[in-house]
Amino acid sequence: MATASSPTGRRHVVARAADLPDGSVEIVEVAGRSIGVYNVDGRLYGLRNVCPHHGAPLCRGPVSGTMLPSDPQEYRYSETEEHLIVRCPWHGYEFRLDDGRSLVAPDRMRAKTYRVEREGDEIVLYL
Repeated sequence: MATASSPTGRRHVVARAADLPDGSVEIVEVAGRSIGVYNVDGRLYGLRNVCPHHGAPLCRGPVSGTMLPSDPQEYRYSETEEHLIVRCPWHGYEFRLDDGRSLVAPDRMRAKTYRVEREGDEIVLYL
C-alpha cells in the first residue's frame, strides 16, 4: 500500500488491517527507513529493519518467545508480550518487539521501535 502522511509527516498509513493478519509482518519503507510492522495476537509493533549488531535485515528473522532465567535443570519459556522477540537472521541476536532492547546487552544495544496503531481499517505507523 502506498504510504500517505499527514502534513506534519509523522502519520503514515502503511497497510489495510485486512492485509496484516495475526502472526504476520509487513516490511515497509517510510521516509527512507525500512520498518517491520508486526501483528502478534492482535498487538501491533513497529521495529527498524536493521540489526544494530551488524546491519542485518532484522525483521526477516523469526518471532518467538524466549527462555527466562531459571535454576539449573529448569527451563522456563515465555511468549508473553514482554518476552516476544525477533531473532536476527545473521547472528541470532534477540531483540524485544515492545521496546527493541537486546536480550544480550539491553543497555547498549537496541533496535529502534515505532508506534503502530489500527485506526478503522488502516494500519498507521507514527515516526
